[in-house]
Amino acid sequence: MRPQKAQKIDLNGEYPCPCRRRGRLIPIALTDAFGCNRCQQIFVVNENDNTIEQLSTHYSYKPAWRWTGKQWYRAYSNWKAHYLPLALVMILVPLVIWLPLALHSPGSNIIIWAMVAVLLAMLPALMVWLAYRR
Repeated sequence: MRPQKAQKIDLNGEYPCPCRRRGRLIPIALTDAFGCNRCQQIFVVNENDNTIEQLSTHYSYKPAWRWTGKQWYRAYSNWKAHYLPLALVMILVPLVIWLPLALHSPGSNIIIWAMVAVLLAMLPALMVWLAYRR
């Protein structure tokens, strides 16, 4: 289901916090910004008045959200969300291909096949760990 069309953000209104901590965004006087009363984050309204960005020193990117009138939606796609399915595919495809090859190979090649499979399975695990670490 596609998110609804973004609505203009009222600079004098109150909104739920997009960080999902049950806080409320309260306007900061004389600015185009909101502050959360629970997580103490500051959110700045963009010039088009339909997205907000979180001011944060912890991340190299600024998370942004769109207001639809009922709830917040991410303004930009989260590239980290695609790492877990990609990692699972990278683990399952070699296992599906290599398992029959390893079982039907003559001699003691099964140890080599197992070592290669473990090493290649560690690559996506490393990729997911790097993506989700803080």
